[in-house]
Amino acid sequence: MSDPRRRPLPHDFHPPVPAFAVESDDVREGARLKDAQVYAAGNVSPQLRWSGYPPETKSFAVTCFDPDAPTGSGFWHWVVFDIPATVTELPAGAGSGDFAALPPGAVHARNDYGTRDFGGAAPPPGDGPHRYVFTVYAVDSERLGPDQDASPAFVGFNLRFHTVARAQLVGEYEIPAGD
Repeated sequence: MSDPRRRPLPHDFHPPVPAFAVESDDVREGARLKDAQVYAAGNVSPQLRWSGYPPETKSFAVTCFDPDAPTGSGFWHWVVFDIPATVTELPAGAGSGDFAALPPGAVHARNDYGTRDFGGAAPPPGDGPHRYVFTVYAVDSERLGPDQDASPAFVGFNLRFHTVARAQLVGEYEIPAGD
């Protein structure tokens, strides 16, 4: 039986596009996130690298979304876009701290914590496992359009019309009741 709290992924509502590969030294598909990617423990954006995207890619966007958050609309942990097409990897911490490892021109939109950075996993204690969907979007323009004040929903709206391919990696995290 499926868990009724497990909601669809954000791009399940977008038109289908080809897939490409994303890998990480920090996040393993279906595995528990490391403490570094947890809000209270480290709050460090994970290392991500991607390949196999279409030649018409002009830029990339990276998001992290928790569809299982008890909000009715999920929870956006990370939204960065206008990553140049020449960049195929973000090192750990690129979305954290002083952003020294974020490529020039990349734009951080605010996450659902209200900050313009990576906000780590923080599910409510006893709410069960939450999925953290790291998605890399191949985009058909160098500039997506929104600015740093855009909401994750507005960035997602623009991505719906400009994504030419997509890659995802899903980690999980849970805080047991009483912790």
